[in-house]
Amino acid sequence: MSNQKDYFVLKGGHPPETQITTTRAIFTTAYAVIPKGTMMDIVASLLPLWEKTRCWILARPLSGFSETFSHYIMEVAPGGGSQSPEPDALAQSAIFVVDGEVEINFDGKNIKASKGTFIYIPANKQWTIKNKGTSIANFHWWRKAYEKIDGIDYPDPIIKNDAEIEPAQMPGTDGRWATTRFMDPEDLRHDMHITIVTLKPGSTIPFPETHVMEHGLYVIEGKGNYLLNKDWVEVEAGDYMWLRAFCPQACYAGGPGDFRYLLYKDVNRHPKLSYR
Repeated sequence: MSNQKDYFVLKGGHPPETQITTTRAIFTTAYAVIPKGTMMDIVASLLPLWEKTRCWILARPLSGFSETFSHYIMEVAPGGGSQSPEPDALAQSAIFVVDGEVEINFDGKNIKASKGTFIYIPANKQWTIKNKGTSIANFHWWRKAYEKIDGIDYPDPIIKNDAEIEPAQMPGTDGRWATTRFMDPEDLRHDMHITIVTLKPGSTIPFPETHVMEHGLYVIEGKGNYLLNKDWVEVEAGDYMWLRAFCPQACYAGGPGDFRYLLYKDVNRHPKLSYR
């Protein structure tokens, strides 16, 4: 594809003992920053019923913090995968491939997903995944318990590629700030959105967004300065930001290239009330 993008690919590893321990990692009551340098072999997880696979779990529901989703980075070796990848029947999944290729099967279809492919799998689907190639496959995996509404059907599956989607430009920015949308924002069947935000060098999110949606942001390209609550934090490709609801956020794109990140947010549902 002529518009094929490049994405940061996590490799793991282990730092030497000569390395200083000071990093940009931080966890507060409002946000967390998990730099790529903390995602080493020693913190990788293995999952039941997955073969030749390891993952880094960047976000999981935590009471009093972000409570709606989990975000994994998956690394599947050749021949690896799972016939039963999802243990929770209520969970919907979204997958974004950043390197290699996996084959995903649901509804009797075999889907070959290579770099830049996004797949949404509704909660009412059984699926399998396999790396039939000769190289490691690396992908992001979001999991969220689907909030079913009486009278509203489950969403349809989605199979799209980043390179084939025209980003939606934010008003008044001449394309300097744009969003690649994998889900239709008008489709109320969806209770989460996964997007890619792109900011050209020097462009900004010019006000502190403060809203009910929780966020997970994984930087896939470039660098920038991000406002998290009251703190300006410098981030780069491979870093992860995890924001609870109402945490103020804004940013400046640092250049010299585009600043791009994968963005999760929960949408289109009433907040749950404590007495239920």
